[in-house]
Amino acid sequence: MAADKKEDKLIGKISHYFGNIGVAVIDLSDKLKEGEEIRIVGGETDFTQEAKSIEVDRKKVKEAKNGESVGLKVEQKVREGYKVFKV
Repeated sequence: MAADKKEDKLIGKISHYFGNIGVAVIDLSDKLKEGEEIRIVGGETDFTQEAKSIEVDRKKVKEAKNGESVGLKVEQKVREGYKVFKV
């Protein structure tokens, strides 16, 4: 896994987390497509998951662009400020 870390590209950070529904809001600094592997890192948290069910303004999208805020179902609890990488 350590060898992969240098290839991870920062694509955004968590701006909000809705714990009741397990959805994170990510402010993107790069594009994100449905199905891509992402890694969320912050505090004690460090996990990888597939980007499924991306939403922009409560509408499902297949791809989101730099500068957009997206809602994304996450597999673990996250907090504001955690970094999001494309693996």
